[in-house]
Amino acid sequence: MERIANRLINEKSHYLLQHAHNPVDWYSWSDEAFGKAKTEDKPVFLSIGYSTCHWCHVMERESFEDEEVAEVLNKHFISIKVDREERADIDSIYMTFCQLYTGSGGWPLTVILTPDKKPFFAGTYFPKKSRHGSIGIIELLNKINDIWENDREKFNTTCDEMLKEIKKYDKNNDKEELNEKIINNTALQLKQYFQRDYGGFSRAPKFPVPHNLYFLLRYYYQNKDHEVLKIIEKNLQCMYKGGIFDHIGFGFSRYSTDNKWLVPHFEKMLYDNALLSLVYTETYSLTGDRQYEEVAEKIYAYLLRDMLSPEGAFYSAEDADSEGVEGKFYVWTLDELMRVLGDEEGKIYADIYDITNRGNFEGKSIPNLIDGDLEKMQKYTELQRRLENSRKKLFEYREKRVHPFKDDKILTSWNGLAIASFSNGGKIFKKPDYIKVARKSADFILNKLVNKDGRLLARYRDGEAASLAVLEDYAFLVWGLIELYEACFDTKYLEKAIELNEQMIELFWDKDNGGFYLYGKDSEELILRPKEIYDGALPSGNSVALLNLIKLNSLTGSLKYEEFIEKQINAFSGTVKENPIGYVNFITAFMYNISSIREIVIAGSIGEEFVEKSLDIINDKYNPFQSIILNNGDSRLYKINSLVEIQGKAEGKSMMFICENFTCGNTMDNIEQVKKFFN
Repeated sequence: MERIANRLINEKSHYLLQHAHNPVDWYSWSDEAFGKAKTEDKPVFLSIGYSTCHWCHVMERESFEDEEVAEVLNKHFISIKVDREERADIDSIYMTFCQLYTGSGGWPLTVILTPDKKPFFAGTYFPKKSRHGSIGIIELLNKINDIWENDREKFNTTCDEMLKEIKKYDKNNDKEELNEKIINNTALQLKQYFQRDYGGFSRAPKFPVPHNLYFLLRYYYQNKDHEVLKIIEKNLQCMYKGGIFDHIGFGFSRYSTDNKWLVPHFEKMLYDNALLSLVYTETYSLTGDRQYEEVAEKIYAYLLRDMLSPEGAFYSAEDADSEGVEGKFYVWTLDELMRVLGDEEGKIYADIYDITNRGNFEGKSIPNLIDGDLEKMQKYTELQRRLENSRKKLFEYREKRVHPFKDDKILTSWNGLAIASFSNGGKIFKKPDYIKVARKSADFILNKLVNKDGRLLARYRDGEAASLAVLEDYAFLVWGLIELYEACFDTKYLEKAIELNEQMIELFWDKDNGGFYLYGKDSEELILRPKEIYDGALPSGNSVALLNLIKLNSLTGSLKYEEFIEKQINAFSGTVKENPIGYVNFITAFMYNISSIREIVIAGSIGEEFVEKSLDIINDKYNPFQSIILNNGDSRLYKINSLVEIQGKAEGKSMMFICENFTCGNTMDNIEQVKKFFN
């Protein structure tokens, strides 16, 4: 019998819609919900998660679909559901509380609040009934209700104390001057944390953390530390060889539950694949090793096939579960493999990709190359051809299975990362189609995710754009637009990057102390207004914003952002210095600030021989510390950077101008000069 829908049926978020037929009387985050909590004098049960979260599904099946649990919640609490990917501001604040309260965090996030939004209790997943030392949700709710009803003073005192702790935690440490030493210390710490056996910077569970590698690539470029290059390559090879990479359909899962990268948490996120494709592309650019190009191309193939919307923007995620079972879509039995491939090809594939009768995951097998030799395999072109034919057959067979759920919402922030990666990939691999993809995604965001007042929005789904953009939406999109400009040299993308950067400063900047707040001054006021700096699974909005400021300073040829850069670094210097390993992307941005950025202006137009050959030469030589402007006579460009106007063609001839270390001295008008300079 189908249950009557609750009020979440009117929402656009897949995560909220997944709970629309629960017997729990759910509200979305709203004035209505908190008003009802005040009127009825009830605490708030806040549950935060996302649509592709495995343990969110488990808690729903065990508890939120259960009449007994629903009865307790509906009687004693006002229950609110929040999609963390739509409301990153709410999630950030209450996740911080959970981490302070319990020492850890994760999703589903479970928080008990007062009607004025102060947190009293936090945790993550709770079973329906107490077991194995874990308190059950029913017992927990009854205990909390007892305190609310009979010891309100304790309840309110606890809330006040915890709010003080959060505010204390949110304050940044005293300002300390950063210098080059912090960069060397960060590299040293990453070396110490690096796992020499299978890569990664922690034991299980293991996350890819692409911005650690992004930092190390730049560190190697500047210092030629060969141990660092070995760490980068080992890490990228081990991740690719593991089951965290989908060897049949491509793309990376979110993290590995074991030390070898074998068993992933099978959900696939747009942000991981955007950032990892960027790192594999850069490593190819640095080393020239085609194995990194191949992995990057496979990630791009996955994103284009499975994550690109008809409108041209990227969806957010694919679930870990299918048919209610985690990983079912991705695993194989040996018999099944043999039926698809036949005995001869099946045996070859099974031997190489570890498909056995015993299995390596709950009696079945996750294809992997953990014990394989990638260099050796690359030498055997006939073997590669046969394996690729087998892969295609397995992929076609797998496509007939029930697919994991796809969250088709479009997020501004994560699309910004995809735009950055496809722009860079198109430039490095000389693939104009990638740049077209980046342009289409950028155009969609700029057209569909901006409200009538020009304010950027965070989420689009089913024809509706909603939720005011937070800092990471602005920072990630500006990053993407900067990369896109340097890939296609359409001035409108540089204009938009500057415009959004200005809007970000106006809405998020702390004029007194420096740094950017998580949410804008025009957004809903929550219990506190934090400044996020921690570089976790994703780089923080503040670290990416700092890097954007430095890059825009170079591209605009002005010093208009100098004050913001200095205040941004000073605002977080004490925090960063205290634990560099938690702020690696911020330190990458700091590295840019104290480095000499080579500023290149090419006078000419796309399609001209000198311009095209010069760009090929530049893009073939890895140098992350440079900016490129194409002076094609666009008057809009001169408004952005007035110095470019005088760096034009000479006697109708295309030219290249290079400034470095505050000195402009290299002017070239023939390809041999360009080759000599960049080699």
